[in-house]
Amino acid sequence: MRFRGPRVIEGGRMGEATDARVAAVLDVLAGGRASAVAERHGVDPALLHRWTQAFTEAGTAAVTNRPGPDLARQRDRFLSVFTHGLRSPLAVAQAWVGLLGDMSADAASREQALVRLQAALDLLDERTGEVELLTAAMLGRVEPDPHPITVGEVAASLTLPDDIGGDGADVVLHVDLDLFPRIVRDLWKAAMTTRPAPQRVRLAVRREAPWTELRIVREGDPVDPATARALFEPFDSPEGGQSGITVGLYLARALTVVHGGTVGMEQDEHHGVLWVRVPDPPAADPHHQEETP
Repeated sequence: MRFRGPRVIEGGRMGEATDARVAAVLDVLAGGRASAVAERHGVDPALLHRWTQAFTEAGTAAVTNRPGPDLARQRDRFLSVFTHGLRSPLAVAQAWVGLLGDMSADAASREQALVRLQAALDLLDERTGEVELLTAAMLGRVEPDPHPITVGEVAASLTLPDDIGGDGADVVLHVDLDLFPRIVRDLWKAAMTTRPAPQRVRLAVRREAPWTELRIVREGDPVDPATARALFEPFDSPEGGQSGITVGLYLARALTVVHGGTVGMEQDEHHGVLWVRVPDPPAADPHHQEETP
């Protein structure tokens, strides 16, 4: 058995499918013009530049055994997510436990306190699950299990299929059936709840092979730029205080990365868009299949 000719090990290791982002970066490092490579792969040149810079910096740090300062910032960011994400529901639960101990034997009051206590414990459980998933994603231990699913099915709990614009609800994605709907849900929630309140939120789909982009559109006044930046940096406002933003979009970004995709936000005076872009499944590579003589 033999391979036909030499080849670059796509994605970095034998037996792995090519990551669309790595393929684009390797084209640039092989001497391709960044603008031409970006157009061929259907990505923004500025985004390709960031991928290439991150790729070379990470490679340099690994070869020289000198991790960059971003690792410390990532550690501090995770600790911030962990402490702030758990402190609030835990404090609420402790308060209701204290009230239960001080209450009279009034059955209705105790029942109400138990309901509030259960809600706080449920929120604590949800936040703990988010932190566990975020930790696994940051350590590279989340591997999606892609299956075909339509955009309408992904967004079934958020909007009606007939209300999905662009290329429509019947566009098929190849994504993890548990993780990807969570990404879309978190983006939708951010679009709905971030101030100023939108007049309307809707979903549109854009196909630009080899990418599919889901665009959650906020109609109305734009989000303050400082708030927009903070959306993807949980609990980190520009002034250094607590913004009150949960782990949601930070986790959404981490889960998008493990899908081989990108996530972001853009806006003008009348619309804001939170978008997530994921690649098509990799095609088989006919040039390097094994042959039997």
